[in-house]
Amino acid sequence: MAQAVSETRFPLPNIDALLSAHVRQGVGAALAETRASVVFEVAPAGTWTVVLDEGRIRLRRGGARNPQTVVRVDPRTFAGILEGAQSGVEAFLDGTLTVRGNLALALAIDGAFDVGHRPPEHPRARVVDVLGARTFYLEAGRADAPPVLLLHGLGATNASMLPLLPALARDFRVIAPDTPGFGASAAPRWRYSIEELAAWLREFQRQSGADPAALVGNSLGGRLAIEAGLSAPESVTRMVLLCPSPAFRRMRQFTPAVRLLTPDLGRVPMFFSTPLVLRTLRLMFAEPRRLPHDWYAAAVDEFRRVMRGAAHRRAFFAAARHIYLEEAYGEHGFWDRLPQLQTPALFVWGRKDRLVPIGFERHVAAALPQAESIVLDDCGHVPQYELPDRTTELARLFLAG
Repeated sequence: MAQAVSETRFPLPNIDALLSAHVRQGVGAALAETRASVVFEVAPAGTWTVVLDEGRIRLRRGGARNPQTVVRVDPRTFAGILEGAQSGVEAFLDGTLTVRGNLALALAIDGAFDVGHRPPEHPRARVVDVLGARTFYLEAGRADAPPVLLLHGLGATNASMLPLLPALARDFRVIAPDTPGFGASAAPRWRYSIEELAAWLREFQRQSGADPAALVGNSLGGRLAIEAGLSAPESVTRMVLLCPSPAFRRMRQFTPAVRLLTPDLGRVPMFFSTPLVLRTLRLMFAEPRRLPHDWYAAAVDEFRRVMRGAAHRRAFFAAARHIYLEEAYGEHGFWDRLPQLQTPALFVWGRKDRLVPIGFERHVAAALPQAESIVLDDCGHVPQYELPDRTTELARLFLAG
């Protein structure tokens, strides 16, 4: 009886009308070359499928046989997204919307519908060609606000920076790209050295109108931010480095063997099982139970999807190879160059980080005594997901100067 009264007082929104209105307006350039189907399961209102066909878009009732993405959401949340009251990213983060399959496609379609006026803090999907690499990115915030770039880690995508995106967009113009070789960006036949990625970042900043900008990087993204500060300091105003990956100081005895491994080995077909990827992902966190199951499911789907592509596997192995082989000392060595960093920097470390041990914190502090350094005692390698409120607070305060 209570359920019947509730539905009488609050009738279900007209999802048909709202979706049809959006589909008639088309999609932006980020999906202009996409051929895919996205199923929206909006129980109890019904199920709809959006079919994308290289710039054309169709809507039909019911599901699809093999959709690239399945989005599950309740009717009122979905209506709020379609009406611009909230973004799909916010709904995903608060748990009222889940995604299975192609997470990048879900982010793109959320930010690519030409819906007229949207609040500036809602993410918008963009694509740009940078040094021959088609680069997908999300952007949120006022166009005239100070720019901030979010840089993800090895094997991750811009989705790994989502908790920071809408939160920082209240004060900044926030841009979250998929680095070439990862996520929805192209995977050209590059070496994926840190110098090459820094050259891409410099050109991406120019083309996106974010030069100079503040940089927030996690893991490899933090190392990329440091390289940008060293090689092009005029392009970086401030940086927040979340568990950045430095050059190996020890365990370098395998260097000769790793040098013999060609990145093209990554093109060999490989199978990444769901249990294996899930176990590996959970190792990134001090307390894996802090993250809901739906976030893990979406991340596992996305990693397995990206790694099915030979070019993206090659990019992953090439980048991992360069991380291990990076020189530690000498004229081009990381630790001898690090003291030259003049950009104001905040380092955030996780005491229970299994990938970047907390011991690196004292070495960085010795090299950069002017930098700020904070250790989160009960945190692993991805503080923006494990402790999102604390991480966002630290980033916002530091970026504001």
